[in-house]
Amino acid sequence: MLTRKQHELLLFIHERLKETGIPPSFDEMKDALDLASKSGIHRLITALEERGFIRRLANRARALEVLRLPDSIAPGLNAQRKFSPSVIEGSLGRNAPPQRPQARASDETNASTIVSIPVMGRIAAGVPISAIQNQTHMIGLPPDMIGNGEHYALEVKGDSMIEAGIFDGDTVVIKRSDTANPGEIVVALVDDEEATLKRFRRKGASIALEAANPAYETRIFGPDRVRVQGKLVGLIRRY
Repeated sequence: MLTRKQHELLLFIHERLKETGIPPSFDEMKDALDLASKSGIHRLITALEERGFIRRLANRARALEVLRLPDSIAPGLNAQRKFSPSVIEGSLGRNAPPQRPQARASDETNASTIVSIPVMGRIAAGVPISAIQNQTHMIGLPPDMIGNGEHYALEVKGDSMIEAGIFDGDTVVIKRSDTANPGEIVVALVDDEEATLKRFRRKGASIALEAANPAYETRIFGPDRVRVQGKLVGLIRRY
């Protein structure tokens, strides 16, 4: 069962997506539900996501997908809108460390073994830039490069991770995850608006996003300001 506010928000998001194809902003949702602050919207979205009605798409601040509606409203819609990821899950081995193929994987690997993953736009390896753009295209990778799970790729902009071997113009392969261990390189979404690629650390109750370039300072945030969106598992560089 959904609460009245959860029900209202779900329908508002669904109608806006039908009309414009673009999810509403947090301010628009707050005004539509006559709430005093955006924190209430965050709680409602989290509750809807936990119940399987919506899905927040990786690394994009405003990207929401309605997976299903209550059966009392649209019983036929749920059968049509089951989430079916475009990523094929590989079955060989564990997550591989960053790799730097000198040619496109699709040029060297038989097409029958290629795993297609979406390139979601750019990620800042520096001071956070605007959150990730929409999917731009697909790339093919050998399955043993990524292992199991849902993956996506991002084009790197900036030089804050150069000492980790990640340069401006590289493409990083990310495994979708909302948790990370200290020391892992992650895609982090700050304040639901800014996305960045950094090493994940904890400083007491706070979260530290650590650069791999002495020219950049480690940035410290409260735990409620940062959401992990995925972990680095591979790297592609074209020469």
